[in-house]
Amino acid sequence: MIGAPEKSEVAAYYFIYIDQVKGPDIRAVLSDQLDEALESFSQISEEKSQFRYAPDKWSIRQVLNHISDTERVFAFRAWWFARAFDSPLPGMDQNVAAAGAGADNVSWAAHTEEFRRIRSSTLSLFANMPSGGWMRTGIASDNPFTVRALAWIIAGHYAHHARVLRERYL
Repeated sequence: MIGAPEKSEVAAYYFIYIDQVKGPDIRAVLSDQLDEALESFSQISEEKSQFRYAPDKWSIRQVLNHISDTERVFAFRAWWFARAFDSPLPGMDQNVAAAGAGADNVSWAAHTEEFRRIRSSTLSLFANMPSGGWMRTGIASDNPFTVRALAWIIAGHYAHHARVLRERYL
């Protein structure tokens, strides 16, 4: 079981995500989230997935695309640091990524399947993580991270946006 990260493992900002994760076993949390997400997403129609709760906000498709993009980035960082690469990694501007994705032109079904595949890959990465890999560190976006913190950030980022989807979109 991989416990929650300590305050020294990541910049304080990321605890807005980490603190949303409930349960001591991050691999179980990530797996449970996949089941929950697929059930929730199956209730959203293609038409509803185009919904924005305000004109200047992302559509539901864009939110899921953002969740998927961000998970890719944080899982890559976890892989990079766990494998002991020591080069710092750049940041990701979510607005640039969103603008370049064309998410509203991709079907809801395709977004859902993409998330399923990305999360399955993330689960595989962490299922096969060597015990020494969890506490390896690196720099990304000019911030220090442990691999363990990145796993919790992935789960917390999903939890954050799942709550936003429930409260503002659905």
